[in-house]
Amino acid sequence: MNSTERVRNTILGKETDRQPIYGWVKENLTDEITEHFGSVSAFEDRFEFDAAHIFGGPWSFDGDTFDRIRSEHEELTPDVLLDYDIFTVPDDEKDFADVKREIAHHKKRERFCYMQTPGLFEHFNTVFGIEDHLLYTALYPEELKELYRRQAQWTMRFADKCISLGADMIHLSDDWGSQKDMLFSPLFWNDAIYPPMKEIVEHIHSKGIFASLHSDGCIKKVLKGVRDIGFDVLHPWQENADMPLELYLNNYSNDFALMGGICVQSALGIMKKDELSREIRRVFSLLKGKRWICCTSHFVQKHCLAEDLIYAYELIYKLARENRQ
Repeated sequence: MNSTERVRNTILGKETDRQPIYGWVKENLTDEITEHFGSVSAFEDRFEFDAAHIFGGPWSFDGDTFDRIRSEHEELTPDVLLDYDIFTVPDDEKDFADVKREIAHHKKRERFCYMQTPGLFEHFNTVFGIEDHLLYTALYPEELKELYRRQAQWTMRFADKCISLGADMIHLSDDWGSQKDMLFSPLFWNDAIYPPMKEIVEHIHSKGIFASLHSDGCIKKVLKGVRDIGFDVLHPWQENADMPLELYLNNYSNDFALMGGICVQSALGIMKKDELSREIRRVFSLLKGKRWICCTSHFVQKHCLAEDLIYAYELIYKLARENRQ
């Protein structure tokens, strides 16, 4: 069984030869990993990563248009944006050159490739800033709904291009949660985010491809909506944000798979080795054999020592290959 088959079977709840593993290790620790292994790629090969998180392609917002909007308006609000064509056209082959190279590299290793794709709320934080955006959910709900709808149209077109290049899954990044609750009203989520998200996921599924969601924080109040949208994978399921694994196992394990389990906020890079070992073993005891891709909860942070990262993945590598309980 190769890595792509292993991840696909895990997502579908089918039998696999072992637990698939992955980790978001590149963003902050490239230099440290390279010092020990020669390259991040060599680290991924050493621990036989089963997946690859692909970034790249064109940005959805047109920078020249935004420069013009800012020169013409003192405040950038949702109603202002509706008067402009702010989106790029994600069709130019040159914009996807890096994506093609990355997918080709990982497909030589038979890895499951998932493509980073902008969500809705999180993506417009880059335009408004999160504080103003939260304010606008109350002041401009209808305008935001239309902007999200337009973003969804761009996302589906972008997804089509990535699928044509060999992506196995489209990964929508859209943080909705804080440490204790949703960032905004679940009523707004149901009205403004659910409909375009469902359209995106149904479009992805129509192409025969998986759809995954990344959302940090506590999103308990919209988990039924995540299920109903049809997401195949949820990342990270943040236990230290009042999201106990038992909630998943008792209520949603038949609905979607999890990717995560190795928390970078409370465990990896935080705990001493003996504590980290107990934590990783605890997660494996709960999720091994389930619809679970063992992965970090987010990018491994800069303060994580290379020796701790290596220690963690040596243990993960071992536990993933032990007989299922």
